Amino acid sequence: MLGAIAGDIIGSVYQGKNFKTKDFPLFNRQCRFTDDTVLTVAVADVILNAGRSPVSSQYIDQLKLYYRHYPYAGYGRNFREWANSSRREPYNSLSNGAAMRVSPIGFAFNDLDTVLEQAQISAEITHNHPEGIKGAQATAAAIFLGRTGHDKGKIHSYIQNTFEYDLERTLEQIRPTYQYDPTCQGSVPQAIIAFLESQNFEDALRNAVSIGGDSDTIACITGSIAQAYYGGVPKAIAQSTLSHLNQHLSTVTETFMFQYCN
Repeated sequence: MLGAIAGDIIGSVYQGKNFKTKDFPLFNRQCRFTDDTVLTVAVADVILNAGRSPVSSQYIDQLKLYYRHYPYAGYGRNFREWANSSRREPYNSLSNGAAMRVSPIGFAFNDLDTVLEQAQISAEITHNHPEGIKGAQATAAAIFLGRTGHDKGKIHSYIQNTFEYDLERTLEQIRPTYQYDPTCQGSVPQAIIAFLESQNFEDALRNAVSIGGDSDTIACITGSIAQAYYGGVPKAIAQSTLSHLNQHLSTVTETFMFQYCN
């Protein structure tokens, strides 16, 4: 999950600016964590405290709790209204919010069926549109496959065949015309392609930012898969990432990493 947080923080300064190059400083003074990080840590917190089979009510409670603790992290309007209310029913979203927060599930569970089941549960509490669920499951599956030794060809074929995402385009084909698209179907495939074309963890994040659009979330999704596939986050990037978190977020992240990502 630290890879997801790194992507969020690094991408935060480029969100919506259609930045189209891989040449940029990874961290600068404007970098910050956003709702992507807050909700990723919330999902990790559920897994750390709910045992091996979290249920939807536990995800709902924790997401609402984390929203109250971090109300100005940049949430979408629908999530903000849901989290601010007493409602517990979902709002049929197909946005990439379900995919951006799912990475802890890809790391914590030890068989693909459970990963897919938990990804669906964590998504459909808000994002119960089929595309929202699919985006979360595809991201979690790519993480699971990456951390369990499958090569990029296997990850590519599984995601494309199972979720019917078009992964045949290259970044060179995507980059010139790609614009801000916060839907799962308009950002998750692009994030996966950014990983598939990468040479290492840092290169994956540079790929993700370089296509423009919803840069923090695309880099968040890409970073989560890259961490799994490349076996971790480089020390310098990990240290800079953690330095942007407060004590609570950092503690939950490091506890989860120690338990599930070693």
